[in-house]
Amino acid sequence: MVSYLRQPGRFALSLIGCLIWQSGQANGAFSIDQAVNLALQGNPSLAEVQARAEAAAQQPSQVGALSDPVLFFNAANLPLDSFDLTQEAMTQFQVGISQKLPWPGKLELRAEAMRLTALGKQEAVHEARLMLARDVRRNWWNLFYLDKALATVKDNQERLRSFVQVVEAKYRVGEGLQQDVLLAQVELSGQLERQVRLRGMRNSEAARLHALMAHPGDASVELQPIGIPKLETLGDAEAWLQQALNERPLLNMKQHALDAMDRRLELSQKSKYPDFTLKGAYGLRGGDNPDGSSRSDFLTIGVSLNLPLYQGHKQDREVDQRNSERMAARYALDDARREVREQVERALVDYEQGREQARLLLNGIIPQTEHTVASMLAGYQVDKVDFLTLIRTQIKLNNFRIAYWKALSQAKQAEARLLAAVGVEMNHE
Repeated sequence: MVSYLRQPGRFALSLIGCLIWQSGQANGAFSIDQAVNLALQGNPSLAEVQARAEAAAQQPSQVGALSDPVLFFNAANLPLDSFDLTQEAMTQFQVGISQKLPWPGKLELRAEAMRLTALGKQEAVHEARLMLARDVRRNWWNLFYLDKALATVKDNQERLRSFVQVVEAKYRVGEGLQQDVLLAQVELSGQLERQVRLRGMRNSEAARLHALMAHPGDASVELQPIGIPKLETLGDAEAWLQQALNERPLLNMKQHALDAMDRRLELSQKSKYPDFTLKGAYGLRGGDNPDGSSRSDFLTIGVSLNLPLYQGHKQDREVDQRNSERMAARYALDDARREVREQVERALVDYEQGREQARLLLNGIIPQTEHTVASMLAGYQVDKVDFLTLIRTQIKLNNFRIAYWKALSQAKQAEARLLAAVGVEMNHE
């Protein structure tokens, strides 16, 4: 608790996260925005990236400052036979100071390169937040699908039980077949097995959401009920691509890295020029001159500089190294742009595919299959339809309903990927 009080910013974030968590638990369920906010407030991986960015922000002023001056003390020309400070005229006690001065422009380039690196770290935080929000949204919508699939399977079990009752009623009066009763019970058992698999998948997804929100996995994860989300047309791909190129933190991060390499390349080119060290010392002398006058003190001043005599092996090679590193940064930026373009295009394709599939299932296939099942059930009761065909059609209807929820979920997950790809962190559903 003491460490939190010493860091009020982190304490406030933790408090906000607890309030959001308690708000969700009070209602018994989480909305997608609550889940995203909890993850952004408490995820340790994100906190690590933020801490690295904060550390990097402290470096530009350090590397842009002069090195500390050096204070020195000397005993010069001290006679070894007596160690007497007054015996020899040149014996003196010196106190001095020296200061290293880089070639003009070097400090500024170091500070600018580090400032750009720090900006890149800040963009890395924004990128991490985007990816975390994307993962939470995808996880939330996958849980949404699994909940709907479990509800659909449960409904299908009820339908199959009603079929079993119809079959048993016919069998008792001698109009049905025992194999139809057994077939209905087998299909019902199959639905129970499917329910177990779906519940296991949901538990796994819930555990993942717990990890993203950095909360213990023993608390239940329930989703706030929502209406059927609308899947609107997302518009032209080029508009999304342009937004991604302008706002995606990943690209800004790579651009800052390239700009920082430009500064480091300039700095390496200036490394061919020497650095200077200014020195000054005051020498105190004791004793008297032969004429009886007191010996005057000495003042020593000087300047030293390093000589780049091995430029071909050091400075020139450093310039070559920086040139190669700059090319690597350039290629990394180009590759990131290609990656972002691919992410946007794939997300749009996946969204449109899920949207069209969901529309087709909801407006066409499912209503037609429901009508067919109702017609077959009526036909079976008057012995015009065999029970196997009825059961198979009912199973198809169940599969179509589950496929609809999966297509809807996949479209919303693709939308989450698209938002992250173009640099949008929050999107209220």
